[in-house]
Amino acid sequence: MRQITVQNYLITTDSNGAEVVKRREADKDGLPPGRIRLTSPYDLDARYGTKEDLHWTGYKLHISEVCQLPRPDDGVPRPGRRVRPPVPNVITHVATTDATVPDVKLVEPVHQVLADRGLLPAEHYLDSGYASAELIVGAQAAFGISLVTPLLTGTSRQYRENAGYQREAFAIDWDARRATCPQGATSRFWSPARQKGREVIVVRFDQADCVPCPVRADCTNATRWGRQLTLRPRPLQELIQANHIAQEDQEWRAKYALRAGAEGTIRQAMAVTGSRRARYRGLEKTHLEHVYCAVALNLIRLDAWWNGQPLDHTRTSHLARLDLTLAA
Repeated sequence: MRQITVQNYLITTDSNGAEVVKRREADKDGLPPGRIRLTSPYDLDARYGTKEDLHWTGYKLHISEVCQLPRPDDGVPRPGRRVRPPVPNVITHVATTDATVPDVKLVEPVHQVLADRGLLPAEHYLDSGYASAELIVGAQAAFGISLVTPLLTGTSRQYRENAGYQREAFAIDWDARRATCPQGATSRFWSPARQKGREVIVVRFDQADCVPCPVRADCTNATRWGRQLTLRPRPLQELIQANHIAQEDQEWRAKYALRAGAEGTIRQAMAVTGSRRARYRGLEKTHLEHVYCAVALNLIRLDAWWNGQPLDHTRTSHLARLDLTLAA
């Protein structure tokens, strides 16, 4: 209780020398980092997490499972159902972290655990939140695993609005260490740097080329300098570009759709075992609970597979069903 009080409130003195207790302001008084900030006086391992518009206090559950495409080798499936996969889709690993640990930090530890158990997959389908160019290269080099995952695009205005000249519109000459814009201007600055712990290359065009450019508004809003690009080292940048091109291919999208089963697993864990809420306090007990939940789901899946029960279809939203009805 004292630690929570100290990290949220500050004792000061007013002009008369009297003590005043006020709530801490992060920008003026400082707050401890989220990874060590207590959020509950009852569970000292719980942390405050946020993801887009979702906010919670507690933990994260990460699930790895076998994903097999169903094949019609056990008879004709019933209407509205899918056939049984060749092997049961069982959960192979669960990991529990506090809510502040980024998803990308779990990939290598999970691969190491699967390797120790002899359960490494040839291909690992990941959500984009778990992926990075470094991990794709590292997983292939260390474990021989191909990560099938979309890499996130940039965060610049052009990417957010999906308009204007994005990074892919520029021709990069790695040997000459320069970039050429769609209007033919070449960059003047090529500077290796380090940003947020990562090696990058900052490429910048001269203001004299960008100011009179007729399509400047589609390229940059900068007023003090020309367009700037941030590139990764050549092997990683070429990997990122190849990944973005592959994401536009229908065959790649159909292949990646196999990962949709993971969302069904998460829903099953919540609906059947109630894993959205921790029954116990502390990271170790919460992880043990998640392990038991995975065991229960595996028993349910094995029973369904042994009895020839086919997989359910993935969920189709009301809007998608309406589109299908209108198309028919």
